[in-house]
Amino acid sequence: MTKVQSNENIRDVVKELLRYVGEDPSREGLRATPDRVARMYQFLTQGYRQDIKSILNGAVFREKYNEMVIVKEIDFFSLCEHHLLPFFGKCHVAYIPKGRILGLSKLPRIVEVFARRLQVQERLTQEIADTLYECLKPEGVAVVVEAQHLCMMMRGVEKQNSIATTSAMLGIFRSDVKTRSEFLTLIGRKLS
Repeated sequence: MTKVQSNENIRDVVKELLRYVGEDPSREGLRATPDRVARMYQFLTQGYRQDIKSILNGAVFREKYNEMVIVKEIDFFSLCEHHLLPFFGKCHVAYIPKGRILGLSKLPRIVEVFARRLQVQERLTQEIADTLYECLKPEGVAVVVEAQHLCMMMRGVEKQNSIATTSAMLGIFRSDVKTRSEFLTLIGRKLS
């Protein structure tokens, strides 16, 4: 399916959805809505059409550095696969190199690739960690994701102030409490 065919299909579905909820898709305010929604979904799901290897694009470098590397407060937006409603928040990523480092800008790019797919927060967290672990073969990788889910805020339990936190700890971050604790302290969280 090409992008044009996909957009045409999405437009048709959105028109039908508008009719189903009792609207007139030919109404002035809604005439362009199917096209806007099609373009929006293409953008919000672009992670399916991105390849991690091309994102990394040779940005793995040999380096003797062996202390913790952290990029925290990475903003992200994703779509809950259960309701197609957004969830959004912050991602904190760390790794301890073992002879190889990654260009710092690539960490938020990896987060973005996986966030721009239909997701559950747990899988998003694990995919980021697994990708870094596989790519760098480091001593360890840690990922913490904190997010607010519109599917919990505007429907269902309707809890507007709830924040879901997930983590993935691989290698030394899983096996060594001191390393995990240092990471959590550096991102402003405490080990409970």
